Amino acid sequence: MDAAPPPSDRRAFLHTAARTVGAAAVGLGAVSAPAAGAPPEANPAPARFKHSVTRWPFGRMSVDELCAAAARLGLDSVELLEPAEYATAKRHGLTCAVGYAPAGDPSRRLTHGWNRAEHHAYLVPGYEEGIRLAAAAGVPNVICFSGNRAGQGDEEGLATCAAGLKRIMPAAERAGVTVIMELLNSKVDHRDYQCDRTPWGAALVERVGSPRFRLLYDIYHMQIMEGDVIRTIRDHAASIAHYHTAGVPGRHEIDTTQELYYPAIMRAIADTGFTGYVAQEFIPTRDPLTALAEAVRLCRV
Repeated sequence: MDAAPPPSDRRAFLHTAARTVGAAAVGLGAVSAPAAGAPPEANPAPARFKHSVTRWPFGRMSVDELCAAAARLGLDSVELLEPAEYATAKRHGLTCAVGYAPAGDPSRRLTHGWNRAEHHAYLVPGYEEGIRLAAAAGVPNVICFSGNRAGQGDEEGLATCAAGLKRIMPAAERAGVTVIMELLNSKVDHRDYQCDRTPWGAALVERVGSPRFRLLYDIYHMQIMEGDVIRTIRDHAASIAHYHTAGVPGRHEIDTTQELYYPAIMRAIADTGFTGYVAQEFIPTRDPLTALAEAVRLCRV
């Protein structure tokens, strides 16, 4: 997650993504043209799960602007916010589905994670505070990361992550907040990241052994690493608390220019009984709000 000042990897994308802040009245069915500068309306059809958008790919908009657009589009959340930004989402009638914990250097969140015991000294108190802040704001999930392997074996990484995460589960269970570890690809975007396969993440869920630890299944990342997305979602649904989208290859719009067919994936997610959040995390190559509106339409099943 990924989802506010995000990790440096994500910041880099902001400088290369072509986007504008304007909006167009297209995309989600029969929609009247909004006033100049207003985002397109969303299809109000009911959803089988909730819809969110991550902050970082839309970084040329302020959090307030993105929240206003998300509310107009009928989304439920703007996520990957820092705790100080939770109130902005709330002002627009939204939640932040996934927040960050104030734990360590934000630029090293992805690379310096729970798989090193020496990081636990600051991760444990930082996540306990992040869980407290999330609960106070009604934020259901706090994101975490394994960190990079740096020569570490997968078994050692599992054991070390589990040992550290178990220390914060009492706080998460009391607060009713779920800590979710993001699955990221180590082939293209996040070289050497350890939690890069669904079975490894599911094994970690089993070892932690708490209903308040689950996975963030990023469809873009896992298509790159594993493929077989729908079967994996069905097989590991019990370990997954949240989903992210983006087109493959390129991490751009989830339209016909890429290899995944998102309506089928969304139906598979819904058919597992999932009622949480699916978040758009693609990097727009054209008008960002039009692209977002079209993605929400595709994902309403």
